[in-house]
Amino acid sequence: MTDQPKQLGGGRKMFGDFAPKLAELTDDVLFEDVWNRPELSARDRSLITVAVLTAGGNTAQLGFHLGRAIENGVTQEELIEAITHVTLYAGWPQGMSAMGVAKQLFTDNK
Repeated sequence: MTDQPKQLGGGRKMFGDFAPKLAELTDDVLFEDVWNRPELSARDRSLITVAVLTAGGNTAQLGFHLGRAIENGVTQEELIEAITHVTLYAGWPQGMSAMGVAKQLFTDNK
């Protein structure tokens, strides 16, 4: 799984001047370390992240991670199916909200 693109965070760009420690942890721990560990592919990590964000109702972060999932090789159809699947386990409101984010992202980019 080492022939995948290196995953980079944007914490310093977003919050470096406002919340430097959060930016550092985002870039150096979450992305530099965790996202680039070889035990799971970036594609698998993206699917897991989308599922967890959907289940938790964290739609503010979902748009970014849906885009990252596409960059990491997950198809639009797979993401729609993953959100549908999670909806039946995590709750209808979370799934419907997540699908709304996905629909907006996928239809605005066509």
